[in-house]
This record gives sequence, structure tokens and C-alpha cells, in this order.
Amino acid sequence: MKPYVIGICGGSGSGKTTLLKKLKKTLGPQRVSVFTMDNYYLPKESQQKDKKGVVNFDLPTALDEKLLSEDLKKLISGQPIEVKEYFFNAPVNTNKTVIIEPREILIVEGLFLFYFEEVKKSLDFSIYINVDPKHQLSRRIMRDEKTRGYSKDAIRYQWNEHVLPCFEKHILPFEPYADFVFNNDDRSKEEFKKLIKALDSKA
Repeated sequence: MKPYVIGICGGSGSGKTTLLKKLKKTLGPQRVSVFTMDNYYLPKESQQKDKKGVVNFDLPTALDEKLLSEDLKKLISGQPIEVKEYFFNAPVNTNKTVIIEPREILIVEGLFLFYFEEVKKSLDFSIYINVDPKHQLSRRIMRDEKTRGYSKDAIRYQWNEHVLPCFEKHILPFEPYADFVFNNDDRSKEEFKKLIKALDSKA
């Protein structure tokens, strides 16, 4: 039986992972499989660099679109898939391999959810997370300082040169195509209730 496919999209630091975890818990962990597009980043040496020689991870070409689409298709068709979990800056051969089993509900999350046509076509219900860019940047600074060892200057450079251009070109234009726009601000609790109600009427 084909799973009900829910997609979550939003800019960097918008709260995709947090919403995914909350959705999985509410819908029932035993019913949900998770497909994270981050697991398909190409090795660092294969990434494009900007004019200053800084690697730009915020491009659609940063991901292995072909493998991503193939694995997603397999999972939707009822086949388990084997993926290497992505950890920033970790050597490819050290990443942990995990098996994702097909289940009743499949949640797919990633920056390029709508941009990759094969992924977009697979969705039964799509969610776009809307958040104030100031909050996105503050979350990114907290994350990248703590887990990636970046300086504030390096984070702000990436934000202005990579993240925002990516958002404006490859993510924001697709907001009108989402089935549900989730406002991730002081309305988030009420928004989540509305989201669950919308899903209950479809899933």
C-alpha cells in the first residue's frame, strides 16, 4: 500500500526538523517513516565554490538529485532503503548507515522539496514553513557556532552570499504551491492544531 506522503519545506533555520519531530510524535512514530533530503549531500570536494573560494552548500546541485529521487521512489513503492546519515564536515566513509522502512505515512523534508520535480510530484500534502528571517539567522548562528565551529563573521557571510540568494531563488517562489503555510512564530501552537486538523481530513 502506497504511503501518504507529507512534505516539509522552508529556508535554513525555519524549523523544519522541529516540526517534523512534532508531527511524527503526534501522528504516531510507529506509523511514520522519515526521508531527510540532507542525507543526499555530495562530498565536500564535489561542491561548487563561490568567487572567494568558499564552498556553497546552498545550491540544488549540492545534493545528489538522481540518487535522492531513486531512493524516494523505492520507499514509496514499498521497498526499504539504505542511506548514510549526513553529518556536516564528516568524512563520507564515517557516516552511519541506516535502513528506512516503508510505513503508512512518509514525511519528506528538505530545502529543495518543491524545486526537485520528482520529489514535488510524489507529495500528497505539502507544508511550507514561514518564519521571520531574523529568527532564521539567529538559529543558524546558534547551530553553526555550536556544532560546526564557525565564527559569526563566517556565518553571516554564508547567510548573505549563499543562504539568502538560495532562499529567494529556489525556495520562496514555491510558497504559493504548498497545501499549508505554517507560520512559525508566536502563532505556532495554533498553527500546529490547524495543521493536524488539515491532515486529519486528508490522511
